[in-house]
Amino acid sequence: MISKYYNSKYLKGDFTGGLVAGVVALPLALAFGVQSGLGATAGLYGAIAIGIFAAIFGGTATQASGPTGPMTVVSAALVAAAIELTGSLEAAMPIIILTFLLGGIFQIIFGFLNIASYVKYFPYPVVSGFMSGVGLIIIILQIFPFVGLDSAKSTWFVIQDLPRLFTDFNWQALALGGLTVLIYYIFPYITKVIPSALVALIVASIVGYFLKWDVPIIGEIPSGLPTLQIDGILTVDSGAYRLIAEYATVLAVLGSIDSLLTSVIADNMTKTKHNSNRELIGQGIGNAIAAIFGGIPGAGATKGTVVNINSGGRTRLSGTIHGLVLLAVLLGLGKLAGYIPLSVLAGLLIPIGFKIIDTKGLKHLLAVPRADAFVLILVLLVTTFGSLIQAVGMGLLLACLLFMKRASDISEEGMEVGTLAGFDGEQPWQDEMEFYNKYKDKVYIKHLYGPLFFGFTSHFQNEIKNIPDEVKALIIRMDRVPYIDQSGLYALENAVLDLEKKGVEVILTALQEQPKDKLVSIDIIPDLINEESICDSIDEAYDLVKKVLKTS
Repeated sequence: MISKYYNSKYLKGDFTGGLVAGVVALPLALAFGVQSGLGATAGLYGAIAIGIFAAIFGGTATQASGPTGPMTVVSAALVAAAIELTGSLEAAMPIIILTFLLGGIFQIIFGFLNIASYVKYFPYPVVSGFMSGVGLIIIILQIFPFVGLDSAKSTWFVIQDLPRLFTDFNWQALALGGLTVLIYYIFPYITKVIPSALVALIVASIVGYFLKWDVPIIGEIPSGLPTLQIDGILTVDSGAYRLIAEYATVLAVLGSIDSLLTSVIADNMTKTKHNSNRELIGQGIGNAIAAIFGGIPGAGATKGTVVNINSGGRTRLSGTIHGLVLLAVLLGLGKLAGYIPLSVLAGLLIPIGFKIIDTKGLKHLLAVPRADAFVLILVLLVTTFGSLIQAVGMGLLLACLLFMKRASDISEEGMEVGTLAGFDGEQPWQDEMEFYNKYKDKVYIKHLYGPLFFGFTSHFQNEIKNIPDEVKALIIRMDRVPYIDQSGLYALENAVLDLEKKGVEVILTALQEQPKDKLVSIDIIPDLINEESICDSIDEAYDLVKKVLKTS
C-alpha cells in the first residue's frame, strides 16, 4: 500500500538529504531567530513548522524550507514597528503573531488565485536592489553583536552609533566572532561533507564556554513542544490594522518570490518541474502554523535545498525529515543551545549577508541601461535605510513608468512592440522557407519582436528550455529588438549558458546598436557568444549554420 504513494528506492537518499539539510539549517535558524528580535527559539520553531508542513503540502519535491535572510529582515522591521506602536515586546506580540499568520494565509490565497504566474514579471533591478539591501541590513545590524554590544534596531541608528564600537567593544566576543567567520570560510577547503556553519558554531561556542569568557549568550531556550501563541490576536487594536496589512502583504509576496526562485534552482538540479501554485499553498500553510506557535516566517531555503539534493534527497519526505531533525534538536539539545554566544551567531550571519548581496547586478551598474541602474540603486538605498515596503513599491512603479516611457518612444519611432514568438505555432518568414524545410530538425530560428524586457524574459527562457536535444543550432533574429533591459540581458545570458550545456550553437542576427552595446558591456559578447556568431544578415547566419552542422 505504501509503495502506491512512495518509492522505497528513494528512502536512503531522502533520509540522508533531510538529515544533512536539518544540520545545515540549525545554526541559521538560531541566528535568524535572534536577528528577528524574537529570540533563537522563534527561529527554531519557525524552521520546524515551515520545514515539515511546506514539504508535505508544497509543490517542490526537494525543497527545504525555513527562515531566510530576506524574510527575517522584514520580520525584524515588523517587530521594531510593533514595539514602537505598543511600547513593549510583550504588548506587541499579538500584532506580530497576527501579521505572520495573515502573511501565511495570503500565500495560500495567492496559490489558489494563480498569483505565482505574475511573480515572474518582477523586474530584475527591483529584486536585485531589494536583495542587496537586505544583505546590507543583515551585515549592519550584526556589527555590534559581533563585538559583544547591544545593537540599535535601525541601520541608520547603527551608523550613527559607530563611535561606541571602538570604545566599548568586548574583545572576547570579537575573538569568538572572528573565529566563527574564519572557520566558516576555511573549513570547506578541508571537507564539504560537514557544513562549515555547524562546525563554526560548535567550535567557537565550545571555546567560549571552556575559557569562561564573559560574552553575551542566547540564554535559556524552552525545552519540549511549543505551545499555541494566539492569545490576544482577535482583540488587536484597530490602530494596528494598517501595519498588519502592509507587513503581511510584504511577507507573503517576498516569501513567494524567495520560494519560487529556490524551486527553479531545484528544478534545474533534479530535471523536474515544480508546481508553483501548490508551492505557495504549502509555504503559506507552513508560515501560518509557524505563526500560531510563535515561530518566525520563512521560505524555500536555497542552501538547504541544494544540500538536500546533493545528499540524495528526491521526494518531499526529505524536506519533512529536515524539519523533524530540527524538532529532535529542540527536544534534546535545547538547553545546550542556550550557551551559544551572540557574537558567534553574528559571525554566521555576516557572511550570509554578503552572499545575499547581488554582486552580479552591482558589477554591471555602469553597463546596463541607466534607468535600470537608477532603479536598482534607489531600491537598495530605500531598503537599507528606509522602508522595505516603500522600496519595493517605488521600485516597481518606477520600473513600469520607465519602461512605458521607453515603449512609447519606440512606438513613436515606428517600431513594432509585440510578444516573443518562434516556430512554436508560427510560420517561418519568407526568407526562411527554403532553409527551414531542409534543416528544420536540426536548426531552430527564434523571432523576437520589440524590446526584450522584464515582462517577456520568463516566457523567452521557457521557450529556450523546450528546444529539443537534437537541435544543433539556434538562430535568434534580433532585427526587431531595438532595446534590451537588465532583465533581458541576464535572461539571454542564462539561455545561452543552458544551450551551451546542450551543445547548441547560438547565432544572433542583425543586432541593433543598443542591444549590441549592452551585450558587449557585460561581456556576453565575446565571452559567451563570439564575434563570429554575430551575423549582419540571415544569409550569413545560414552559411555559419552549415559549417556548424558539418563539424557536429
